[in-house]
Amino acid sequence: MHQLKKAELSAAEEDRKTREVVEAMIADIEDRGETAVRAYAEKFDSWTGDFVLSDEKKARLIDQVPQQVKDDIQFANDQVRRFALAQKESLREFEIESAPGVRLGQRVLPVQCAGCYVPGGRYAHAASAVMSVATAKVAGVGFVVACSPPRGDSINPAVAYAMDLAGADAILEMGGVHAVASMTFGLFTGQEADIIVGPGNAYVAEAKRLLFGRVGIDVFAGPTESAIIADDTADPMTIAIDLASQAEHGPNSPVWLFTLSERIGREVLDLLPKVADDMPNSDVVKTAWRDWGEIVMCDSREEAVEISDRYAPEHLQILADDLDWWKARLNNYGSLFLGEGSTVSHGDKCSGTNHILPTKRAGRYSGGLNVHKFMKVLTYQHLDQQANKAFSAVASRISRVEGMEGHARACDWRLRKYFPQETWPFEVYDQKRYD
Repeated sequence: MHQLKKAELSAAEEDRKTREVVEAMIADIEDRGETAVRAYAEKFDSWTGDFVLSDEKKARLIDQVPQQVKDDIQFANDQVRRFALAQKESLREFEIESAPGVRLGQRVLPVQCAGCYVPGGRYAHAASAVMSVATAKVAGVGFVVACSPPRGDSINPAVAYAMDLAGADAILEMGGVHAVASMTFGLFTGQEADIIVGPGNAYVAEAKRLLFGRVGIDVFAGPTESAIIADDTADPMTIAIDLASQAEHGPNSPVWLFTLSERIGREVLDLLPKVADDMPNSDVVKTAWRDWGEIVMCDSREEAVEISDRYAPEHLQILADDLDWWKARLNNYGSLFLGEGSTVSHGDKCSGTNHILPTKRAGRYSGGLNVHKFMKVLTYQHLDQQANKAFSAVASRISRVEGMEGHARACDWRLRKYFPQETWPFEVYDQKRYD
């Protein structure tokens, strides 16, 4: 392999600075609660009003949304719910008898409260509201609080409509670190989130990372990433347009091309700046391409798979022959887009798979947001007295191998209680030592 274009920047230093800011904000909010949140909202968003969106204000916002926009959001909501429902049905409860007298099983339950962060900086992310809130409601989450940063005197009307349509139980006009902390600590709603989901800027992502453990999160997220694998059958203009379309997420959004054709790579290298120049947000696209874009030449399909899996891109498009070959061999990505007809924009907006996906190589060990993220698999067991003859004996012996005498005695007690006439080939703890 060799690279026709390399990324210019590394994110390590910016990550350190972001972490310091977010740590201080979270500590302050934990100490001063809603008072601190109000101060941050005024500082960052010039916001001094109520945070919980009232029914009256929500109705006024929704009235501003054109019918075609409502219809399109409804279409996206239907697709996301349909796919999430199929995911939910793929996970089932069961019970087995693993041995005579031993019943093992699992229950599948939703979390009780989910917090859904919907970005609202450069763009109005109505689709993100659908992706997170609708998926949580399909999972059966009882209380969903959604938040988005206000711009002017409200959050974006289309975002408010999407949140309401998807089933949000409460909507906060709030963004940034203080919104993530508010949902985690249950500020303004009285409902502590069990999980926080949704994309956001570097500060939002860092807040989720730092709070993970106290609250569940969907994925460790960074700037949006997109990669394309292309052979010599691909159309260079399609590649350039699709890479530019994803670079508009932000000036630090990496876009990568892994190609088996040097001709394709050089044509894309020539075309992409021209495509970027023609876009209304050309400065964002050109900065992302200049600082983070890469074109990697691969000597074989197998090498392309190896390189792509190493990068583990958030979005991965395949513009090559034999799509089934690629689908069967690629392992590390957030979501896969097969063939020229499947652009990342479909997944981002309305196809039905979720667009909240792992970045920064987290695709090596995690998938994206899905209905199972809002659900818990809880196991149970029931052993009758007869089953204890074997299982308590084994557990007692293993416990003593590990040096855990208390665990062993819990099993010994059952052996002595259930089988008082038996003679055991090891010391069995019983109550006589207290007589």
